[in-house]
Amino acid sequence: MSAPFFTELQRAESGLARAGRLDFGGGVVVETPAFMPVGTAGTIKGVWLEDVREIGYRLILGNTYHLYLRPGAERIRHLGGLARMIGWEDGALLTDSGGYQVFSLADRVKFRHEGVEFKSHLDGSAHLFTPDRVIDVQTDFGSNIMMPLDDCPPADATPERVRESLERTHRWIDETVRHYARRADEGRLDPARQRVFGIAQGCLDPALRRESIERIQAAAVAGVAVGGLSVGETREALHGMLNVIGPLLDPGRPRYLMGVGAAPDLIAAVENGFDMFDCVLATRNARNGQLFTSRGKVNVRNSQYADSESAPDPDCQCRVCRRYSIAYLRHLFQAEEMLGPMMASLHNLHFFHDLMAKMRSAIRSGAWREFRERWQKIPF
Repeated sequence: MSAPFFTELQRAESGLARAGRLDFGGGVVVETPAFMPVGTAGTIKGVWLEDVREIGYRLILGNTYHLYLRPGAERIRHLGGLARMIGWEDGALLTDSGGYQVFSLADRVKFRHEGVEFKSHLDGSAHLFTPDRVIDVQTDFGSNIMMPLDDCPPADATPERVRESLERTHRWIDETVRHYARRADEGRLDPARQRVFGIAQGCLDPALRRESIERIQAAAVAGVAVGGLSVGETREALHGMLNVIGPLLDPGRPRYLMGVGAAPDLIAAVENGFDMFDCVLATRNARNGQLFTSRGKVNVRNSQYADSESAPDPDCQCRVCRRYSIAYLRHLFQAEEMLGPMMASLHNLHFFHDLMAKMRSAIRSGAWREFRERWQKIPF
């Protein structure tokens, strides 16, 4: 008998925080809580996947919308799947559905009953994503976790728009589950290796969040994702909604908070029982010269670092902090050398991986409360 996909290993002494394990088979195991670097186009920007692997990551995210447009699902399938194409055969892949692009590229999108019609940002060509189509595309990718098509409204959406998004998302999850089962019966996908999650929406309305979570958790999905947060609301509103959502989540399945990556938000989410996270923050901010450190955020462009021989983060054991000064890193940014953003990205990815490891350790050792209180004082 194969190992269960998700196993809860231990609960924290307070709150809903938990440590667990995702078993993807083939020796690929991911300890949770886990952060996933975002590889939008099949690459973590500015970082070799060998370095991502060396840091300790085994689960990364790819973007279905962008990979569908370029290089294309058929080409990726012809090349042996996404993992083989990018050299990630010893790791696992989660791909989103393209639903977030409905939010971020709203001027290019039209809703239809059967799905979402959009115009490519590359050449203006028209395409239609349906629940069935996005599962087939992700099957071609060979994704280990496939996300369903959903409707993600903005934080300031009207009540009518939020209700519309829920009805659409719930209708689509039913279609997704049916199509996923058909493809499994046909042998087109392997349910032991390729799983589908559900996505709950509802913006900042507690009643609609409850309704959506109950609806998604009633579906035959391997994990429960929460979308539509960190899309413009305040941190206070985000944390308030996490407090509402946490107690509603099924303990037997992994819980994935989509698109959230600031350290205070990760800690609040883990406190409320979430297991999986992704965000572009680590590498996007790095490319702009911002480091995340054990002492808070650092802008390496600041002149105060011009003569500093200190490591970017003296408490960090990443390759950058072990070997180089913050003055050198600042120099690389000032000289517009590509190595600067690359080194900053490597450090930030290490920071987030290390932060999650410290969370797991605190949960397992019974020190979660002390960990949370200490990190809440750091200026992020």
